[in-house]
Amino acid sequence: MSKLSCEDVLKLARLSRLKLSEEEIKRFQTELSEILGYVEVLSKADTTGLEPTYQLTGLKNVTRKDEIREYEASPEGLLAQAPAKQDNQFKVKRVL
Repeated sequence: MSKLSCEDVLKLARLSRLKLSEEEIKRFQTELSEILGYVEVLSKADTTGLEPTYQLTGLKNVTRKDEIREYEASPEGLLAQAPAKQDNQFKVKRVL
């Protein structure tokens, strides 16, 4: 099992832009070493002949057919309902 040094943890903290206390350095040294040890165990597993698992739920990507829809609203009809308009556009109060 690989054991991380304090310098390794400090380097990771610097790269992650984290400031760690001495207590946190010791705690992360232990935790990260355990994680790396587990990854070593997983890397020794025999996976020859196994297919990669891409989907667990059995769902497939379902898409609908594109349809062109004609909407009942027209630009002229919408402008007719506007409280104020100017030059074929909605007129609104100035927003700063």
